[in-house]
Amino acid sequence: MAGSKEIRTKIKSVQNTRKITKAMEMVAASKMRKAQERMRAARPYGEKIRNVAAHISHANPEYRHPFLIERDTVKKVGIIVITADKGLCGGLNTNVLRMALGKIKEWDSEGEQFEVCCIGNRGLGFMQRLGANVVSHVIGIGDKPHMEKLIGAVKLMLDGYIEDRFDRLMIFYTRFINTMKQEAVMEQLLPLSGEKLGVPSGSWDYIYEPEAKVVLDQALSRYIEALIYQAVSENMASEQSARMVAMKSASDNAGNVIDELTLIYNKTRQAAITKELSEIVGGAAAIG
Repeated sequence: MAGSKEIRTKIKSVQNTRKITKAMEMVAASKMRKAQERMRAARPYGEKIRNVAAHISHANPEYRHPFLIERDTVKKVGIIVITADKGLCGGLNTNVLRMALGKIKEWDSEGEQFEVCCIGNRGLGFMQRLGANVVSHVIGIGDKPHMEKLIGAVKLMLDGYIEDRFDRLMIFYTRFINTMKQEAVMEQLLPLSGEKLGVPSGSWDYIYEPEAKVVLDQALSRYIEALIYQAVSENMASEQSARMVAMKSASDNAGNVIDELTLIYNKTRQAAITKELSEIVGGAAAIG
């Protein structure tokens, strides 16, 4: 019965694995709900700050903020890559990194240089192995993103655009669509297009203190920060959804393996019993 004993040990091992994946699935489901709430809560602020920035920029056409000016030639690109800190979330990190790698190769073939800001441990590790020029990074964000933790790395990229270190700022992240579907996306953060900022409805005017330029500078900076925070929130909601689905799939697969091993164990045991009975019957016939 040595074979049976090995199968029993294997069944026990897979059952223990299934308990772990089931627990991880339940934890991810709980975190996913909270991440979705945070993602939705961040949207009204982003929308409001976008409206204010659009109103001020249209009310003051004589002042053009650097974020709104399109560069004639693109020689250097700034990239913000948002990934998860941990794995076990299906193809979430792989998909967004594959998209970023494809674009990096495309820009490289066109002679464009790039600087990278990584938010998330997986993206940082990948870019370092790739030999990319990583100028800033943030890891260990936890389950709840805080702007004060992101601001240092983000400001470095925004300052780089203002100082002409690069001519475009792109962001890669995973957009949350629903629990079962998440989509890797690339968006242009800077320069801000008129479509992105929008056109205010009706005529707007404000009383500025100290002046319109200072207010617009602050409003546009806050808007870009809000866009990045929203992308991080979406990525976190996507991560927990993908992890929940991946762990559910792992639990289901473990259940199938247990069923198969149980069937094999029963067949092996049945064969051993049949053999033993045959030997007993054969022995009794020989004696008789």
